[in-house]
Amino acid sequence: MLKPFRKLVQYTSSQKGAKMTILAWILAVVLFSLLAPSAKEYEVNSKEGSIKGDKPSEVAQQILKEQFPSTDGLPALLVFHRDGKISEEDIGKINELSEWLGSDEKPEQIMSALPFHSLPPNVQKQMYSENESTLLINLSLEPDLESSETLAVMNEIKEKANKIDMNGMQFEITGPAGISADTVSLFKSADIVLMLATVALIFILLIIIYRSPILAITPLIIAGIVYGVVDRILGLAGKNGWFTIDSSAVSIMLILLFAVLTDYSLFVFSRYREELKKQESKYVSMNEAIFHVSEPIVFSGGTVLLAMLTLFVTIFEPYNHFAPVFSVAVVVILIAGLTLIPSIFAIMGRKAFWPFVPKVEEAQITTHGIWSAISKQVMKKPALLGGILLIVLLIGVFNFTSIQYSFNLLKSFPEDMPSRQGFELLEENYPAGQLAPMTVLIKSDKEFPINAELFEKVNHLVSILSDESNVASVTPTIQDEMLNIPESLPRNYLAESNKAIRLQFVLDSNPYEKEALDTIQKLRDSEASLLKASGFSTADVKLHFAGQTAQQLDVNHMNQRDMIVLFSLVTVFLTIILGFQTKSVMMPILMMATILLSFFSTMGFGWWIFKHLMGYDAISYRLPVYAFVFMVALGIDYNIMLVSRIKEEATKLPWREAVGKGVAVTGGVISSAGLILAATFAVLMTQPLQELFLFGFTMAFGILLDTFLIRGIFLPSILVLTGKKE
Repeated sequence: MLKPFRKLVQYTSSQKGAKMTILAWILAVVLFSLLAPSAKEYEVNSKEGSIKGDKPSEVAQQILKEQFPSTDGLPALLVFHRDGKISEEDIGKINELSEWLGSDEKPEQIMSALPFHSLPPNVQKQMYSENESTLLINLSLEPDLESSETLAVMNEIKEKANKIDMNGMQFEITGPAGISADTVSLFKSADIVLMLATVALIFILLIIIYRSPILAITPLIIAGIVYGVVDRILGLAGKNGWFTIDSSAVSIMLILLFAVLTDYSLFVFSRYREELKKQESKYVSMNEAIFHVSEPIVFSGGTVLLAMLTLFVTIFEPYNHFAPVFSVAVVVILIAGLTLIPSIFAIMGRKAFWPFVPKVEEAQITTHGIWSAISKQVMKKPALLGGILLIVLLIGVFNFTSIQYSFNLLKSFPEDMPSRQGFELLEENYPAGQLAPMTVLIKSDKEFPINAELFEKVNHLVSILSDESNVASVTPTIQDEMLNIPESLPRNYLAESNKAIRLQFVLDSNPYEKEALDTIQKLRDSEASLLKASGFSTADVKLHFAGQTAQQLDVNHMNQRDMIVLFSLVTVFLTIILGFQTKSVMMPILMMATILLSFFSTMGFGWWIFKHLMGYDAISYRLPVYAFVFMVALGIDYNIMLVSRIKEEATKLPWREAVGKGVAVTGGVISSAGLILAATFAVLMTQPLQELFLFGFTMAFGILLDTFLIRGIFLPSILVLTGKKE
């Protein structure tokens, strides 16, 4: 299985092959740069929907569009607030802004705005919040605007408000348009900052650990070359529509690329240094080093690729759109690990390690460091060390069951972001359910007979729904005088096709919280009984719920389904891959068990820190999926590296001593790689999104736990206890 890869690395580490390999990579970068666009040009934000668009809320939204076509564009909510009460002077300022929004001077992208300035004072006052401290005015922008255009319009409105001088009254813009504009502002230069921070951090850590400027800069040069190729391949894919280029995936891919290539560089030059102490020729030394290191690189790259490919089976759009971006990146990274890395270090030879140049006379490998001491303790007391760590890890696993998840992504934005502040002002001063009213659709396969009996049935349904728990209101109710006069029905109540009736549905609770989701689930489950109790036939009439709460309920279901499928497939596939590598049945099961234990304990301890030390009530529902895929896929690298060396040593030493030697020899490189990988993911904590902050922290914490405790002590203890005695 490894023969083709070993033939490849034998060539790329030879004198001629190394030069040809570097030339090929440079040509690839130049050609891609000249002929292909950057991925940045085609990045999009994935929507919170399913890849097929067939979930109940999506079906309801499609029916709503078909039966009640609207020319409404992208809504923006203008929020005005003053502590205490809005004054008459404040109303004058608001009227001035409203008048401008209705004039020819307004931005041309604004389709319509509520004419607040032309309403009578008593009507204006009815629009205030109950405590008269807050006012909401909505406007619509043209549909399908670019995010940059939306940002420009929002900035124009803010500039006009500043010129009017609100005199201390708080003015924020929220709603879809406000959120879109703020998102663009937040991430305008985020990728560049992320790349620079990553490069700087890796360089500093490599300098501190290896004290060689050449060793520190070389992995970064390699990563820069590989990124140049990956970026342009993704750009070609975006240009030709091969797959979606998700902006979040590209940002995290950048971290993955630099971190994994640095890991592979550490694996290669650590073994290369060993071989240079045994023989003079730099090419023969690299040939020997890469012969041994190619196995962990191939298997670790293969497992990471397999983990990324399993994302294709997910149905939640953001998860599914991660799959192609990461799969392409991992393939190129794996190729670079077997070609570019060994060829560059082979050509550089001993100079790469300056000022600590390895010499042949130093051939005896010394293992007197901290990892040698740890390995001796592992060999001496495996049951005690393994037992203590198992108890500690199980405490974390137990805490995993108490994690609370949030489906309100706006809470992931910074607290001072205008759209979040505006939303929270509305949340504090208006009834919670009015933040995102639901739409109930009564849809028939045939035309409804338009008569008093139909409207009486609908009124009865309105009454039943209104009596449900956590329901604030269901409107409209058709009055007796309207029953026989269809023309007097409320606007957008009855579809022109006469096949659908539209009701507005407001909840008592926050539309993004669990109580609201549970209410919609209960109503969906009760659809048949609700229709029968109202007098409708369930054979050709259906109830549909559209709106944010219904959408978040479907997101919850998709997330649960994807977690189960993804966790199961990744666990099974990676165990099989480890079986091929170890040529064993028991060892891959043990290795996979430690990886899963590491993940669940990390999530559990992380949740305790988030809740008790950082004050979070809930974390993003996406965090477990992202953390699982990356933590398991990357954590397995160190498993493979350790076990590969133990197997090699077991051909010369008794099993217990082989495990100890494996830990002592690989402990330094694995801990260095883990430290760099953790620090690289920690860079995400500088990003403005709470979701990225928590993901960065979780990954950094999990990798450190995995590197120093699981891989350094727990797994070796288990291998000593379950392995061969001689």
